[in-house]
Amino acid sequence: MRDDHQELRLFLHLAQTLNFGRTSLDCHVSPATLTRTVQRLEADLGHRLFERGPRGVSLTAEGHRYREYAVQALELWRSYREEHPAPAELTGRLAVFATVTACQALLPDLLAPFRAAHPQVRLDLRTGDAAAALARLDEGEVDAAVAGIPARLPEALVSRTVAVTELVLVTARDRPDPGLDGPFVLPHRGLVRDAADRWFRARGRTPEVACEPDGHEGLLTLVALGCGTGVVPRLVLDHSAVRDRLAVLPADPAPEPFPIGLCVRRADLRRPSVAALWMPVPVPVTLRR
Repeated sequence: MRDDHQELRLFLHLAQTLNFGRTSLDCHVSPATLTRTVQRLEADLGHRLFERGPRGVSLTAEGHRYREYAVQALELWRSYREEHPAPAELTGRLAVFATVTACQALLPDLLAPFRAAHPQVRLDLRTGDAAAALARLDEGEVDAAVAGIPARLPEALVSRTVAVTELVLVTARDRPDPGLDGPFVLPHRGLVRDAADRWFRARGRTPEVACEPDGHEGLLTLVALGCGTGVVPRLVLDHSAVRDRLAVLPADPAPEPFPIGLCVRRADLRRPSVAALWMPVPVPVTLRR
């Protein structure tokens, strides 16, 4: 079945990333298709939605207005399509965001009951930087996200813990020195970076930071190459292709545990497909060694 709202979804993704290359990769469309979509929207509306210049891409005033419309239009369409269907007859699309690691380690068990009960719902999995997960959910780009849970969740979102993983310090297995004195490879942003910063402050230290990659998987590659000591969730380490080249360093006290949850927009709990995904959340699993 053709998705009549794909243009709106592509626009909203681009309005968030402001990066044509990133949006074309994440949404699985060619750069030419994305460009034509934007041009078609701008021609239909009679206004430019994006400014493109040497300093990058930005939303115009009309672009900001159209983003508000697009979010509301998609929400109304979802509500219309899913109003009071029989539970066994759920149809439509459910977009779920998770990191590559969460897709491999958590989603099979988390989504299996939903898939078995509602095979007519098309599952749309999106992957990317963990630090952007809740923002993408809050913006309406996806219907649910499996992500780290902050101490204070935005009011519009709700979460249920599905796993708890340790945060561990890792270094290259063949590194000659212990590695606790740095340099360090830390995430550029996000909850793991926040937890690492709190751990350093509790020890009265300001770390020497060698690299700040966007993703945890890339962080482990840099650590394996000897760029420094990293701080990552144990879950990511256990599913990394370079884990055999890494060693876990003992830390006393250890960084605080890292909860991972299924997150949805509070208002979407009235939508049958989101409610069906929300209900069978299992007892949280604590991941450690």
